[in-house]
Amino acid sequence: MNHTIPQYTLNDGLKVPAMGFGTYTLKGEEGVKSIVSAMDAGYRLMDTAYNYENEATVGKAIKQSSVVRDELLITSKLPGRYHTYDKALVAIQESLYRADLDYYDLYLIHWPNPKQDKYVEAWQALIEAKKRGYIRSIGVSNFLPEHNERLIKETGVAPSLNQIELHPFFDQAVQREQDAKHGIVNESWSPIGRGNDAVQDIVKDDKILRIAEAYGKTPTQIILRWHTQLGSIPIPKASSLQHQQENIDIFDFELNAEEMEVISSFNRPDGRLWDQDPSKYEEF
Repeated sequence: MNHTIPQYTLNDGLKVPAMGFGTYTLKGEEGVKSIVSAMDAGYRLMDTAYNYENEATVGKAIKQSSVVRDELLITSKLPGRYHTYDKALVAIQESLYRADLDYYDLYLIHWPNPKQDKYVEAWQALIEAKKRGYIRSIGVSNFLPEHNERLIKETGVAPSLNQIELHPFFDQAVQREQDAKHGIVNESWSPIGRGNDAVQDIVKDDKILRIAEAYGKTPTQIILRWHTQLGSIPIPKASSLQHQQENIDIFDFELNAEEMEVISSFNRPDGRLWDQDPSKYEEF
């Protein structure tokens, strides 16, 4: 099992692993156990959010883990109801208090919420929070190219990372290309796909199964490897140690161009699984 995870250097110099761990829905004592288990399995990039209501669970896991804080990269996200400048700064402080942390390594604006149109103001607050030492690196989540272009134009600061819905049904080729122009690294939420019957089909699909068999890997590992070769950081969630170890064991092989294309062929124009179009969706 190869747990040596390659790293990306973000446009502000922060080095982050090419694989992270999603903590969505992991709460309470069982959540702490799962997150500690993930850290023990080799994960160092941990993803949470204010609206996941589990920042304290992540903080507790950090305290219980044998991994020292300096080796971990903890991400959280600003909710839409706190996009005004003053409220955003207070929310970031509250995020730190919840997790009992002195700083976050990454802090993202969770959604642009274009109807309320305050995401530039929120971004200015993140810039200030970084200056104050609350955050090491600032980024966004679910931002379309036009949102990122506006941030850069109005503040002169490009996000270091953009966490987006990305899976074989929705490969985000245009988004990835546009983000790359600004040195913005992508991170994939729902990397296998979630809440969609078709997800069960993809891990059982004959084409995926043949690729998996060729490498002695599981279909899930094949899809996660596809993400890393696209240049995006997958952040799968797994409660059990077995699945955590399986997900991270993807760096000892490489898919060829034809195999990459097979996986990308599942892409479709309406591939979003939760009807959360960032040009319309509002998250509070």
